[in-house]
Amino acid sequence: MTSDKAYSARFSPNRRYNDADSHIMETFDWLKSYADPSIRERIGELALGGAGSAAEKVISAAVARLEDKEKTAALEADVIASAKGWQALGAFDSTERARALDLLGFDKQLVFSTFAATQFLRGNDPDIRYGGARAHNRGMAEFCGKDPRLIAVGSLPLDDTARSIEELDVALAEGVGAFWIAAAPAGDRSPGHPDLDPVWARLCEAGVPAVLHIGQGTRVLPPAYQNHGREKAKDWLGGGENLRVLDYMVLPHASEMFLSALVFHGVLERFPKLKIGVIELGAGWVPTFLTRLDMAGKFFRKSDYMVGELNLTPSDYIRRQVRFTPFVGEDVGSLIRATGPELYLFSSDYPHPEGSRDPIGKFEQTLDGIQEAEKDAFYFSNFEYLIGN
Repeated sequence: MTSDKAYSARFSPNRRYNDADSHIMETFDWLKSYADPSIRERIGELALGGAGSAAEKVISAAVARLEDKEKTAALEADVIASAKGWQALGAFDSTERARALDLLGFDKQLVFSTFAATQFLRGNDPDIRYGGARAHNRGMAEFCGKDPRLIAVGSLPLDDTARSIEELDVALAEGVGAFWIAAAPAGDRSPGHPDLDPVWARLCEAGVPAVLHIGQGTRVLPPAYQNHGREKAKDWLGGGENLRVLDYMVLPHASEMFLSALVFHGVLERFPKLKIGVIELGAGWVPTFLTRLDMAGKFFRKSDYMVGELNLTPSDYIRRQVRFTPFVGEDVGSLIRATGPELYLFSSDYPHPEGSRDPIGKFEQTLDGIQEAEKDAFYFSNFEYLIGN
């Protein structure tokens, strides 16, 4: 049972909570330190969002804080609201992260990297892509390995099926519990190409989900749209590395393309046990996406033989196998009323500022009139279904 001192207990001490999105905050040498010697120097240090010397100062202060009991106690007093980024409790120290989870009051937490996966996947060198994945997954498994509540999210390139299966097996053996896949084609192939069926089959066999997440493959806005003849606006956090308004408007598009391929190219038909999480990409677009899937199924059933081979209505594959995390501020109650309670997952984005200083409180503001069982699905049981429990 959740401690009455935990953040979640402010809302419902008897409800259980799972967190479908959290992060570690890597240091400059984090990825390099986990890389195989043969590739270590080629991977190099992380850019950390382009923060440079500013990040160096913040990280140094955060490391020094680990030995300061008074400052640590101040963070513990209100863990969700006290600090974000590297300065947050448990941002990069796994022992502290267990304490943070106690204070948050969450049963389980999916844990993603922040910078590493997006950087080593950018290049075309397959040795960097797969060597970076090996280093990334090793580091994530080590961070989460001391506490069974922390579920490490590995990274899995799909360019080379044989290497993908090899990395899957290594990462699974090390304790990785979910795999972040780019919301993009697998090289020159659709993610629905039968060449990739061994990957989907192995995930099903292991009972672990694939997850999409903002970052890999999701920035689809052509750069020319930002050339508007005036000074470039800051992103919504006040910097330059996060989303600007047009990025936000097209953010779901990559996921819609990826999921459409999984549906219409038959992956979810062939692999009914495959689970997909769509994380930190919002969910306000889901009702219209489901409608368009079914319209496409109706329009193209006779002309496209792959659509004609489907045994379910297209949206039913999504309902059966895919789960989404709404952004803080989205009207989850309206989403549940529009599409049902089975599709949505609570997430805090801890310790990123995007999750806000009171994610449960903000979601609760949208849940008036929602049944307790439906709230339990959002906060707890849909997560359990996604990860295979």
